[in-house]
Amino acid sequence: MTTVLFACVHNAGRSQMAAALFNRIAAPGSARALSAGTSPADRVHPEVVTVMRERGVELSAATPVRLTDTLARQAQWLVTMGCGDQCPVVPGAQVEDWPLPDPKGRPMDEVRAIRDDIARRVEALVDRHGWGKPTAPSV
Repeated sequence: MTTVLFACVHNAGRSQMAAALFNRIAAPGSARALSAGTSPADRVHPEVVTVMRERGVELSAATPVRLTDTLARQAQWLVTMGCGDQCPVVPGAQVEDWPLPDPKGRPMDEVRAIRDDIARRVEALVDRHGWGKPTAPSV
């Protein structure tokens, strides 16, 4: 199974959204997502919880996690999200950087736009690598 690690600074917005959306569409036996931050916040940003709930994803109980070497070693893919010089290095992992703004404190329309951008990128990543859930055959 492939592990994709989504990383940002606080693990309270972008990476939480990406991991939740990834795990929702990826086939459980082929890929899974984790998320972490270099300087984790105390909680997921409330505006992120709200916009993800609009998509049927509940993040109110999610807890930001510190990116450790142990966690990083589990990943074959690393997707960094706007953490600049604080982005981690994961030896041997394939790396993508998604330069996305931090949703914290932004108006809800902007947070929704960030969420939708992340959703498009996650869908493309899953499709590109064939990690999606199998579809039922047409009748």
